[in-house]
Formats: sequence, C-alpha cells, structure tokens
Amino acid sequence: MLKAGLTGGIASGKSVVGEMLVGLGAHLVQADLIAHELMLPGQPVYNEVVRHFGGGILNPDLSVNRAKLAEAAFGSAASSAASSRIQELNRIVHPAVLRSQQEWMEEVGHQDPRAVAIVEAALIVEAGAARDFDRLIVVTCSDEQRVSRFAARHKLATEAARKEVERRMAAQLSEAEKVKAADYVIDNSGSLDHTREQAREVWKKLSAEAITKR
Repeated sequence: MLKAGLTGGIASGKSVVGEMLVGLGAHLVQADLIAHELMLPGQPVYNEVVRHFGGGILNPDLSVNRAKLAEAAFGSAASSAASSRIQELNRIVHPAVLRSQQEWMEEVGHQDPRAVAIVEAALIVEAGAARDFDRLIVVTCSDEQRVSRFAARHKLATEAARKEVERRMAAQLSEAEKVKAADYVIDNSGSLDHTREQAREVWKKLSAEAITKR
C-alpha cells in the first residue's frame, strides 16, 4: 500500500483534487472530518477543547461551533497571543487526528495491499506529519483565486474574504514552503480539465508505486 498526503493552502482546491483521485481509484479520508468527529460531545478531544477555550465556543446543543472556535484560536493571527492559542488547539487535536489517520491507513492496507490511501489535511507539513507518508501532494492556486473561492464558499464580500484568508494563511507555512516539501504539485489555477489532467498523471505514478511497493 502507498500512503499519500494531500495538502495545500486554504481554498486551494484540495477537496476537488481529492475527489478526482477517488474517482480514479484512490481511498481518501479528510483530516477535517476526523477532527469534527473527535470534537463531538463526549469525546476526550471535545472535553479538552472546551476546557481550554471555554463554553463560548459551543452551540445551544453543546456541539462545538467551528466558526467560534476558529475565532477563539486564530483571533488576530499576527499577535503572539493568537499564535499561542493556535498552538494550544493544535496540541489538543493533532495527536488524536494523526492516530486516527494511521489506524485508517492500516485498515485500508489490510483490505487492499495495493491500495493508494490518501489523507487530505491542511497542516501536514506544519504538524511534522509529512514523514508519515510515502508521497506528498501539494495543491496550489493564485492568491486572487484563493480569495474568490473563499468568498464564494462563505458568502463574503471580497475584502472581508481577503482579510480572513490572510489571517488564516498567517498561521500556516507559505505555499512556497509546502511546495518545497512536495513530491507532486498540482496547479489548480486553471480550468478543472487542466487540474483533472494533472491529477491523472499523479495517479498513474501513485498507483504504479503502490503495486511495486513492498
């Protein structure tokens, strides 16, 4: 089995590329969905997050309000206090997410020794998790496309989206740093057909490696 990480900056199109690779035959799990499940009421991660960030991040039904948690953690990302809060959240959530990812990949490998198991996550490089994968795929796009996609996704005005993207990107490594760590780079700045063509080329290499890997 071949283990691959799929990452990129905010609104770069990781999920779109992930869907394309699944369509070609890959197995995929999203770290964000794992984190969401781990933060359901009653889970140890949920209890720790609420203990550190307070009841103000909760909805009336006691579920975690992701937007309020992001605001509590990121705040003004340029400040040292915000950086500390982001690190605090990461210390709580990342180890549990990484454990869950490893368990998932092991199960995929058990079911299909020739599988390509892909984990889609925003902070693979930042979390020092790149070493957990055989290959790392980084999705890129232009800054303006990133803002435009984020605005459309969250129904925000362009300038509001730009500020939010800049705030969140400040808490991540630059795209250039992620590219340096990549085995494969998919440029999602053009048409979907162009992105799909690149995904096919990457898939050919990944699937060939999975067959020969021992």
